[in-house]
Amino acid sequence: MKTIVVLKGGNSPEREISLVSGTEIAGALNTLGFIVRELDPQDYPQLADLLEAIRAEDPALVFNGLHGGSGENGELQAALQLAGVPFTGSNAKASALAMDKYISKLIVEQEGVPVAKHILLRANLLEDYRDSRDYAAFTESLGLPLIVKPNDAGSSVGIHLVHTLEELKPAVADAFRYCNTVLLEEYIPGRELTVSILDGKALPVVEIRPKAGWYDYQNKYTKGKTEYLAPAPIHESIAQLVQLYAERSFWALGCTVYGRVDFRLNEDRLYFLEVNTLPGMTPLSLTPMAAKAAGLSFCDLLQNIIRSSVPN
Repeated sequence: MKTIVVLKGGNSPEREISLVSGTEIAGALNTLGFIVRELDPQDYPQLADLLEAIRAEDPALVFNGLHGGSGENGELQAALQLAGVPFTGSNAKASALAMDKYISKLIVEQEGVPVAKHILLRANLLEDYRDSRDYAAFTESLGLPLIVKPNDAGSSVGIHLVHTLEELKPAVADAFRYCNTVLLEEYIPGRELTVSILDGKALPVVEIRPKAGWYDYQNKYTKGKTEYLAPAPIHESIAQLVQLYAERSFWALGCTVYGRVDFRLNEDRLYFLEVNTLPGMTPLSLTPMAAKAAGLSFCDLLQNIIRSSVPN
C-alpha cells in the first residue's frame, strides 16, 4: 500500500477551514486503502522541520489540504519541488501568481477574460486620513458599493462590502491585518458562479446563492445559510462561456491538476474574480459539489487528483 501525507491546518487565517478539508481528505483516502499520515505544519517551527517529517514517512505523494499562507502561495510548493517530493495541485510559480489577486487579474485580462475595475493599495493610504472626503477619489473611480479584500488571502477572510465613504477606512484597515497589499474592487451586482477545473477541463458550473446578504465568511461556512445549485440554472451559452473563461484563466496562470475559478455574472456579462489553486474539500465546498454534478464521488475526485499529481 502507498503512503500519502495529508497536510492540514497550518498558520494562515484559513487554518480552521483547512483542518476540516484535511480531515475529509484523510478519511476518504483511508477508505481507498492508502496508508495516511496527517501532518499539521503548525507543529513544526521551520519549513525544514516539516520537510524532514514528510521525508521520514517516505510518501508516494503529499496531498496538500492547506488553504492560504505559505501552504498555498508557492513557498511550500517550491520546497517540495526542490526536495523532489510529489504533491497535489499547481507548482510554485502558478501558486504564487494565482494567490496574488492583482497580478492574476492583469494576466487573465490579457487573455481576453473580463475583470472588474480595481485599485491596489501597497500601503494603507487611508491610515492618516481624518476626513472621508480625502479618499473620495477611490469611490469616484470604482463607485459604491465596492469590495475591499486582502490581495493574497482566501476563504473570504478580511473581505468587506463597503456601501459608504465612512465604511471604507475601517474596511481597509481590517483587510491590512491579513495582508501587506489590499485590493479595492468594483462591486458587480448579479450572480455568483464558480467553475472547478480537473485535469485542465471545466466541471459543471455551480451557482452560489446566499439566503441573506452576500457571500461572506459566515454565509460561506455556516450550513444552511447559502443555497448551491449544481449545475447552475443558466443558459447553456453562458455556461459554455464561463467554462471557457475558467479554463483560459487556469492555463494562463500555469495552473495544473485541479483548482477553482470564481466569477460574477451581471445579466449576460461575466467578470473574473480569482483562481483558487487549493479549493476547499469540506462538506460545504464547491469543487466536490461540481464533481458530484459531473458524476464523480468525493473518492473519485481524490483519485483523479492523485493520478494527475504522481509522476509517470
